[in-house]
Amino acid sequence: MAPRAYWKGTLKLSLVSCPVVLYPATTAAEKTRFHMINRETGNRLKQQMIDAETGDIVESDQKGRGYELRKGKYVEIEPEELEAVQIESNHTIDIESFVPSDEIDQRYLNHPYYIAPDGKAAVDAFAVIRDAMKDQDRVALAKIVLTNREHIIAIEPLGKGLLGTTLRFPYELRDEDQFFDDIKSPKITKDMVELAGHILQTKASHFDPSKFKDDYENALKALVKRKASGKTIELPELQEKPSNVVSLMDALKQSLKGRGGKKTAAKSHARRASGRTRPAKKTHRSTARQRKAG
Repeated sequence: MAPRAYWKGTLKLSLVSCPVVLYPATTAAEKTRFHMINRETGNRLKQQMIDAETGDIVESDQKGRGYELRKGKYVEIEPEELEAVQIESNHTIDIESFVPSDEIDQRYLNHPYYIAPDGKAAVDAFAVIRDAMKDQDRVALAKIVLTNREHIIAIEPLGKGLLGTTLRFPYELRDEDQFFDDIKSPKITKDMVELAGHILQTKASHFDPSKFKDDYENALKALVKRKASGKTIELPELQEKPSNVVSLMDALKQSLKGRGGKKTAAKSHARRASGRTRPAKKTHRSTARQRKAG
């Protein structure tokens, strides 16, 4: 059974338009979820709204929306006042511009949607827009109204269809400077950088999400299955964490050796990095002496 469309409307490029449907590209349906229950009865619990000051239960007809002006001081917003500022959807995705895909900062990417033609009559116009975007290697930017809010959506070809990804607004992103400004700039030797680069090469691969394994989710499923079958759950013993005090150069060399017994590669790389033929350990001591002398 085909999934239910999340949104229906028209995709428009200048005078070319076609009916389309949007489907969420992600799902959390397979995630293991838990409900709060009463330990004594086994019944599920339900949540109630409680007045933070009086402790009284608040019925649905007493609930309202308020914006906190300052601590404990709210201005109440009426439902009809909210409706007055809500954007009425015209169910149109009107493409405004096309930009190179590599210009879109990935931090702006939000929720992905599959966009497909709505009915056989829409296929031709849909294919024209899709194939034109493929030829230009550009991403379309458009506006769309979802759940009473306006969003910017980036649209790009994906197989026979289109992928639409809503974008965050600039005010939703934090400035990276407040997190990165305090990061120091230590003097790292060329030897260390080259060794790290060699480790990167040994781990070179291609993006393959089929290899992603959610170990925690699998463990949760196994836990629920064992518990439901009446089996005892054995708690693992806590293991002592190893000390983090380690020489950075030694850690790099050990990492390189650990990649399938590449001891020879580690030694030859250390020789190349130092420009000498003596063992890697002496190279490390020489480097250490230089740093100490400096």
